[in-house]
Amino acid sequence: MRFGFIGTGVITEAIVLGMLKSDYPVDEIVVSARTKSISKRLAKASDKIRICENNADIVNAADLLFLAVLPQDAEHVLVPLEFPPEQKIVSLIATIPIAQLQEWTRHDAIICRAIPLPSVADLTGVTAVFPPLDAAMGLFQELGTAIPANTIEEFDSFAVASGMMGLYFGFAECAAQWLCTQGTDYRGARAYLSTMLLGLANTAFQSPDESYEELRLRHTTPGGLNDQMFRRFVDEGGENALSYACQSVAERIRKNHYSQD
Repeated sequence: MRFGFIGTGVITEAIVLGMLKSDYPVDEIVVSARTKSISKRLAKASDKIRICENNADIVNAADLLFLAVLPQDAEHVLVPLEFPPEQKIVSLIATIPIAQLQEWTRHDAIICRAIPLPSVADLTGVTAVFPPLDAAMGLFQELGTAIPANTIEEFDSFAVASGMMGLYFGFAECAAQWLCTQGTDYRGARAYLSTMLLGLANTAFQSPDESYEELRLRHTTPGGLNDQMFRRFVDEGGENALSYACQSVAERIRKNHYSQD
C-alpha cells in the first residue's frame, strides 16, 4: 500500500516513524518536501520513503492520502489539486469540517478526520477517527489504539481531550517547581514525578473496567494525604477550572464549524 502526506510536520513524522516500526504493510511513503528538515530526516530512515516537491504528484502516488497542513493554509494548498474520486483521504487538519474539505477537493471524496497523538511514533498512541474509515482505523490500530467516533460531536470531544497534553505537562512542571522550592533539585523532581505518573497511567490502562473515580478511591485512605490533596484541589476550584478549560476549547471548535456552514 502506498501512503502520501501533504504537509510534513511533527505529527506526520510521528505517524511515519510508527509505520516503519509496525508490521503494517507499506510499499511506499511519499512525503512533501516541506518541512525540509523533517522530510530529509524521514528519507534517511527508510528507502521506502520518497520526498516529493509537487503536491499533485503526492496525490497521484497515494492509495491513502493524509492532509497535514495548517488550517490557515488548507484552502490555498488543496483547491489547485485534482483528486481521483476513488482516493481515500485522512485529514489531520484541526477544526476544518469534512464538508469544507470536500468543497476544496471538488468532488465527493472519501474523507475521514483523525487526531493522532505524537506517541503513535512509539506504537503507543490513541487516535480518534471520524467517520471510522476502515483503512484509517486499521493503520492507527497498528500504531497503538484507534477509537471510532460515530458522530462529529463525539469526535470533537476527543479533540478537546487531545488539548490536555499541554495541560498535563504544565501540571507536572508546576509540581516539579514546588518540589524544587522544598530543596529537591529539578532532575530529581522530574524523575520522581515521571515515574509516579507512568505508574498511575499503567494502573489505569491495566484496569479498563474500573472508572477513574474507583481508581482514585482505591489509591486513597479516608482522611489520608491523597484524600487531603484531592479535597483541597476541589475546594480551590480545580475541577471547575478543568471543566471551564474544556468548555472553552469545545466552543472554539464548534464556532469554527458554524463559521464554515
